[in-house]
Amino acid sequence: MKYVSTRGEAPGADFRTALLAGLAPDGGLYVPEAWPTFSPGEIAAFAGRPYAETAAAVVGRFTGDAIDPAALAKICAEAYATFNHPAVTPLTQLAPGRFLLELFHGPTLAFKDVAMQLLARLYDHVLAREGRTLTIVCATSGDTGGAAVEAFRGRSNIRIVALFPDGRISSVQRRYMTTADDANVACLAVDGTFDDCQAMLKEMFRDTQFARAVDLTGVNSINWARIAAQSVYYFAAAAALGAPHRKVAFTVPTGNFGDAFAGFAAHRMGLPIERIVAAVNGNDIIARAFAGGRYARGEVRATQSPAMDIQVASNFERLYFEAVGRDGAQTARAFRAFAAQGTIDIPPQALEAMRELLSGEAVDETETASVILSTLNETGNLVDPHTAVGLAAALRTTQDNPTTPMVVLSTAHPAKFPETVAAAAGVVPPAPRWAADLEARPERFEKAPADAEAAKAYIRRFVRA
Repeated sequence: MKYVSTRGEAPGADFRTALLAGLAPDGGLYVPEAWPTFSPGEIAAFAGRPYAETAAAVVGRFTGDAIDPAALAKICAEAYATFNHPAVTPLTQLAPGRFLLELFHGPTLAFKDVAMQLLARLYDHVLAREGRTLTIVCATSGDTGGAAVEAFRGRSNIRIVALFPDGRISSVQRRYMTTADDANVACLAVDGTFDDCQAMLKEMFRDTQFARAVDLTGVNSINWARIAAQSVYYFAAAAALGAPHRKVAFTVPTGNFGDAFAGFAAHRMGLPIERIVAAVNGNDIIARAFAGGRYARGEVRATQSPAMDIQVASNFERLYFEAVGRDGAQTARAFRAFAAQGTIDIPPQALEAMRELLSGEAVDETETASVILSTLNETGNLVDPHTAVGLAAALRTTQDNPTTPMVVLSTAHPAKFPETVAAAAGVVPPAPRWAADLEARPERFEKAPADAEAAKAYIRRFVRA
């Protein structure tokens, strides 16, 4: 299995290189040179199969011969043994034809655990064989950082630095990062937005001298292994609902577009998905792009669904690359211009190709709160604000076939946002037993300006120490 950059200027890479590098040397994102596929019979066989086995089968198509199948099966089994539900990502029916895919049963109560627990073990496997130590810098809008810190804390061949926007995430999200007391973990509260944190991270990768000096790598959704791991639950859910004999639709609360692109990847691998609805909050760059054909950066708004407070959706570059016929030169021109000017006018043929599978819906704050309350009243399920954005988007989506099941990805446990959920529903969501003492743990972090040079200086000191 080989990987190429969306910008077409980097040499091809194997899975190990794509895993450890994160971003391609030309600034692009890695994608498979050719999409692996599953037959209808192989997809049908996922029904009733343990999640770890499905993960080994799906991720194995992306690792190729870079990781021995027996080793990968062991890695997957260990990763998903950390989850607190036997199905790992169970389905809950809310109404006829409408389901929640619960992705929050991992150690930090968010869907990011599904990929991070696997990613940490993939890194351990590869780094142990190569005798290397790397520095992970992770920019987070809330959940990625906690999942990454939990997965990589205490590991001898990894240092991890989490950058998060100060005051723009929930206290529970913050504490999943800042209460880790392991020597290989550091946290920076950045005086800015997530987009500022993400821009700082990209600048670190562009500074090749710095990247080499600290052995830099990234586990944001720019890392292909994250997409590979997240594509697994699309297969598991669809097979449970009758795929490949019937199609399934998905609504995905999204900010950086990685989770939605994982569904696109599953579709390219042969999974019969009728539609993927990208649900966003007031930070609506993705919805505006699909509706009007212009991908235009806006001002980041603070909302009650903070993990989606993003106006530069990095994984959109992967979709653009596919939609323009995998033209790396065209993709490079478009996204370098976007970095400078903040807009891309999507070519009409590419926009049409995107719309064949994808659409976008923006949900405001009032509707988000209303859906939290109505879902509790109508189904007895308490949902977090990100899931509520997804549910609202699904309710207003007209499906091509009304009998097609609609699966809404439930990306976080409501206990991660207790104040928001209580304000909307009048009920304080109880924390699961494995997270009950989080508020009592001491925190450890430093504050920093939204400045890449200041962050690089801090990371150099951390690495030396």
